[in-house]
Amino acid sequence: MELMDKKTIAVFFGGKSPEHDVSIVSAIANVIKPLKIIGHKVVPVYIAKNGNWYMGDELADIKTYQTGKVDEVMAKQKPVRVSFNGGLTLVPAGFREKPVKVDIAFPVMHGAYGEDGSLMGLLRMAGVPFVGTDMEAAAVAMNKVLSKEVAVENGIQTPKYVSFLTSEFAADRKGAIRRTNGKLKYPVFVKPAHLGSSIGISKVKDAKDLENALEVAAYYDDVILVEEAVENLIEVTVPIIGNDELTVANVERPVKLTDEFFDFESKYINAGGKRGSKSKGGSGGYSELPAKLPGALYKECEELAERVYKVVGLMGISRIDLLIDSKAEKVYFNEINPMPGGLYAHNWAAKGISNVELVERLLGLAEDANAKRQMAKTTFDTSYLKQF
Repeated sequence: MELMDKKTIAVFFGGKSPEHDVSIVSAIANVIKPLKIIGHKVVPVYIAKNGNWYMGDELADIKTYQTGKVDEVMAKQKPVRVSFNGGLTLVPAGFREKPVKVDIAFPVMHGAYGEDGSLMGLLRMAGVPFVGTDMEAAAVAMNKVLSKEVAVENGIQTPKYVSFLTSEFAADRKGAIRRTNGKLKYPVFVKPAHLGSSIGISKVKDAKDLENALEVAAYYDDVILVEEAVENLIEVTVPIIGNDELTVANVERPVKLTDEFFDFESKYINAGGKRGSKSKGGSGGYSELPAKLPGALYKECEELAERVYKVVGLMGISRIDLLIDSKAEKVYFNEINPMPGGLYAHNWAAKGISNVELVERLLGLAEDANAKRQMAKTTFDTSYLKQF
């Protein structure tokens, strides 16, 4: 692979999201480190939980966050200002520090105010290339209800579901419960519509526990999704990179030690049940990579993931999560993660693509996508104003 010329790369991470800490680890371990290996100038941009932006080399060190030193760093400096004058420029508050003109933005944001299209909209207005999918597709991808509606409209099978606004649930709890009981059979999963990392998700085995699960989801989001569990379940996930031409990683199967779903603790704290396991895959070595599925079923998963990627309009990188009824051999679309934790670098490595090559490819895709955006005409001359 031919490496691009050295660039100034701003890596955005943290954010006003319950997935704040996961974002920090993803950025430092899987993006900043390989970018430095390549030789790009890396500008870490930490977005605090209150939304303020900070930059500085100390923010690229995981110990800054592990020790609580990040509070000292933020206390010593004022938030960074942003200039859109001919692109994206980060302006430090101190007089001694020079503004930094950004060549490419690399958002490593998980969840709200970043992965959901919010940051992409700002970067798009600045006209700077950015890694990952564009604003519209990101908004669809991070809304589990909207992504299911897009899938269904395109003939893609998804588990039965109902959804509520949190305000609707608050105004008529019994009505929300009746609607769920009338349309779905148990067990069901109750989820905040916009969160990832399994935060706020509950598995509900009977009606008596439904109200409490709805309350948990309502705490995190303004939209609640309730979906019917798939029988004889096999969960798989399929990372993909690309804009027009796609590269599909391995179909990967999380391996659970119990019959319960992967919650946040299982994914990130317990590492699938055993820290230091010698098994390969996943953030803690708890996946089957590639998934051991019959050939035709494996191929169907690849094709369905690609189809979802295309109909939603994803770009750069995303991970498509699928559910399989192993007895019926039916594959269902579940959800999209437009910025997979750690870029799912372990999966790409198993496919023969190193972390360094992965981030370099993503930078190239960002520049290609931005070049196409700049080709679209954004002005239209009229005589309208002369009428007044």
